[in-house]
Amino acid sequence: MYSFEPNEEQKMLVETVAKYAVNDLRSAAHDAEEGGSLPPKLIGKGWELGVLQASVPEAYGGFGDRSAVTGALASEELAFGDLAGAIAVGLPGLFALPILLCGSEEQKQKYLGKVIEGNWTPFTAALIEYAFDFDPNALKTTATLQGDAYVLNGEKAYVPFAPDAQAILVYANLDGVTQGFIVDKGASGLTVSAEREKMLGLNALPTYRVKLEGVSVPKANRLGGDSGHDFERILASMRVANAASAVGVARAAFEYARDYAKDREAFGVKIAQKQAIAFMLAEMRTEIEASRLLTWEAAWKLDAGKDDANVEAYLASTGAADMAMMVTDRAVQILGGHGYIREHPVEMWMREGRGFAMFTGFTMV
Repeated sequence: MYSFEPNEEQKMLVETVAKYAVNDLRSAAHDAEEGGSLPPKLIGKGWELGVLQASVPEAYGGFGDRSAVTGALASEELAFGDLAGAIAVGLPGLFALPILLCGSEEQKQKYLGKVIEGNWTPFTAALIEYAFDFDPNALKTTATLQGDAYVLNGEKAYVPFAPDAQAILVYANLDGVTQGFIVDKGASGLTVSAEREKMLGLNALPTYRVKLEGVSVPKANRLGGDSGHDFERILASMRVANAASAVGVARAAFEYARDYAKDREAFGVKIAQKQAIAFMLAEMRTEIEASRLLTWEAAWKLDAGKDDANVEAYLASTGAADMAMMVTDRAVQILGGHGYIREHPVEMWMREGRGFAMFTGFTMV
């Protein structure tokens, strides 16, 4: 039998992250969404909380050990504040955590310290491809071994902070298997689109297309070295993070709609007392709690090394994506006409809720 009761360190971390999420991320979210950018000081303050640093052992410059459960708890709280800000703060983890989990000792020594020591620096990853049939286990981007290097060809979509990234962890199809390759800044054949991509949501998060045309990567830069790595382990961690973020956004929408319903009057009574509204709120809360437990279980199984952890992570991610869409849509509905205007954040959360079906690859625990 297992317990999901957070330990004292996890409780302290969640409390600290929650304060930042509400006081800083949430208060800046509207202006960031409208203005299309996140203040660097806001990202820097989130970075100083040390969520990623606490996941990296002292031997590599950190001060803790990686825990998917702890990462899921932090991801939920950050997304509760603002999803775009949460992704930006956690961005270096997209590069560092796969190296920590699957990298060679040489790669850990070379890169982890660069990522986590000092101020927030954009290190990113490129997994998603702009294709209707996108499958992380059947990528169109290819890697071909030629002599002492791998040659990468293809195009990646939605790569956060790509122009300023010091290095990009690019995932490509190598003989039918997805593998990661560390591509350093300025590599020949690597092109970042001049314009940002335009999405339904996450307007504050800068994402770009990245083309790889004959990009030569040294054999030493294949994640895990000559023997490569198990991509499923990385993908499961991405899916757990995606699920946790979806729970955070849904929780934000639910609480806002609940408080609005308790305050708003129609025909002499609070609308929260209307049966239709009350039933919607009850169902929203039920689905959020169910997704949270499934996410925690998947994270716990990752930490415990359970054989079915990958399956649980997939179920958590797909379930949370559907849940987030339902909850955020209901939140807009509960606010009525007010839900459709940008004065209230529920319309933004609904736009973000629609995206969780394709956000796997934006975050990792």
